This record gives sequence, structure tokens and C-alpha cells, in this order.
Amino acid sequence: MRSIRNKVTLIGNLGAKPEIREFESGNKLATFRIATNDYRYNGDGEKVKETHWHRLKAWGKLAENITNLTDTGTEIAVEGRLVTNSFKNKDGEDVNLIEVEVNDFMLLRKKAV
Repeated sequence: MRSIRNKVTLIGNLGAKPEIREFESGNKLATFRIATNDYRYNGDGEKVKETHWHRLKAWGKLAENITNLTDTGTEIAVEGRLVTNSFKNKDGEDVNLIEVEVNDFMLLRKKAV
């Protein structure tokens, strides 16, 4: 069961068109965010929607495909793994950023026009 130790599957909508960068090596990186919705009932018995935003990144040909096939609002399913990046911000404070590194994706629905 080694393969499921760090595995994430999300279904959500893109908040904006993915941004793609190409490095001197020729490798490409796409970064984007998706929103997922959860529903719960509050103390008054009313159904409340909670939206959660997730940072994602994809490399290489996968980055190109996600960028070319999606746009703001596109509903996608992604599978990947959690990665943590640590850095110091402009104020010298340590920041830990958790992202999903995408291994695969599936288009579910384009945004209705």
C-alpha cells in the first residue's frame, strides 16, 4: 500500500486560468487554484456552503495540457500528492506553503456561458 500514503483527489472549479512558466531547461510549470465546496448544517438547521481554495501545480506536458484545456470556472478532477514548500517572506518570516502536485486530471465540465 505504499502508493496511497500521500495521495489527494479533488473535484473543483478553477478560480482563474492557469499560469504557465517555462524554465531555461525547457521544463514547464503550471500553477492554479481550484475551489471545492462542502455543505453542513448550522445550529439553526440551515444548510451552509463552505468553499475551500487549494493551490495546485503541474509539470511538463501535463502543465501544457491543463493550461490549454481549461479556463476560469472549468470543473476538473485532479489526482496528486501534497508537497510543502518553505521560504522566508519579505518580512523575514518563515512561511510553509502546502500545494497539490498534480499527477493526472480529468475535465468534467466547462463553465457555462
